[in-house]
Amino acid sequence: MTIRQIRVVPDPVLRTPCDEVKEITPAVRQLVTDLMETVDDPGRAGLSANQIGVNLRVFSYNIDGKIGYIINPKIVEKSGEQYGEEGCLSLPGLWYKTPRADYAKATGIDLDGKPVVLEGKGLMGRMIQHECDHLDGHVYLDRLEKDDRKAAMRYMREHPFTQR
Repeated sequence: MTIRQIRVVPDPVLRTPCDEVKEITPAVRQLVTDLMETVDDPGRAGLSANQIGVNLRVFSYNIDGKIGYIINPKIVEKSGEQYGEEGCLSLPGLWYKTPRADYAKATGIDLDGKPVVLEGKGLMGRMIQHECDHLDGHVYLDRLEKDDRKAAMRYMREHPFTQR
């Protein structure tokens, strides 16, 4: 079992858009295994490849006991609104109310190259958007309202994160 170290802000890999997976190689298969084993921990809803230092468009999830992954995810549909607490493994201890669509649908592929559709409302919808943001080089703080973002940035200056 391989549990990978989580990269934390300000690691530049978290601000770098990830590359699409062009070919399913043994390294990609190992990445998916590592992502799924690393996300399989209480309190972890999702984990993107760049959060473990790999610049590829892959994420794993752990929602309501269902663990899975998607390669090359792309959000193709969003609807509704939710405004709830959001946190991030790369920003340990920070939780802020974050606006998101209530429903999100992403398409991608699996390790056999077959099409995958991942969709859901509430926490699943939030996680899909959160992880796709990571793969685009964003963290959830980018979506905060101005005062919350300022408070988060001040906190991070006063309490720098360390690698976990």
